[in-house]
Amino acid sequence: MRNDLKVFLDEKVALYNQPSFISEDPISIPHQFTKKQDIEIAGLFAATLAWGQRKTIINKGNELMQMMEHAPHDFIINHEENDLRKFLAFKHRTFNPTDTLFFIDFLKSHYQKHDSLEIAFTSGQTSNMEAYLINFHRALFTHPNAPDRTKKHVATPARKSACKRLNMYLRWMVRKDNKGVDFGIWNTIKPSQLICPLDVHVERVAKRLGVLQRKQTDWRAALELSNNLRRLDPHDPVKYDFALFGLGVMEKY
Repeated sequence: MRNDLKVFLDEKVALYNQPSFISEDPISIPHQFTKKQDIEIAGLFAATLAWGQRKTIINKGNELMQMMEHAPHDFIINHEENDLRKFLAFKHRTFNPTDTLFFIDFLKSHYQKHDSLEIAFTSGQTSNMEAYLINFHRALFTHPNAPDRTKKHVATPARKSACKRLNMYLRWMVRKDNKGVDFGIWNTIKPSQLICPLDVHVERVAKRLGVLQRKQTDWRAALELSNNLRRLDPHDPVKYDFALFGLGVMEKY
């Protein structure tokens, strides 16, 4: 991998991996909280809703947090049946009240048994990202009352998906640095294992820079890009998501 490419992308990481990035990004939703479980829950909803215009995604994330009385973990654990009625009015694109209520039900069941959502990814016998994402999908949809329709909102490598939104969520939870954007509150999954979120902007820039060749936007493409980014930084490859996304969205590269 060319050294000048690394220098160029490292400069862009430094430019965009800054607190100023937060306010216009869905990561602003979990940044409203300091409690680990609140960050996990707010982050999962924000990432799950993250398609369409970023302003709309943020507005919808804020609407959900308001419905949870700005204390998502406490609400998830302690809500009563009547407290759920307000969610019948919540919708974002094709994510509807059935999906929202299922997520709340799954999270309540999970947090009654576990302290962190990380274990929903890491509970299996293997320790690679493909297995982690498949574990999470399995944990969700072996839950009682899991609606079939919600599967379209939760990607899995088992269906060859690039898993953009879940990989973005994992970046938020796992990456550790002192820049104040990503949270780094999970420890079983390592930053070196992360897969770069592959959205249309990242894909376009990655192809232009020669770090992605594959035509299909799928799991193999996400792996190819991430493996090339590991050649630039084997310990923290997904920091380059900031560079690729910033070049694509802010600079129209």
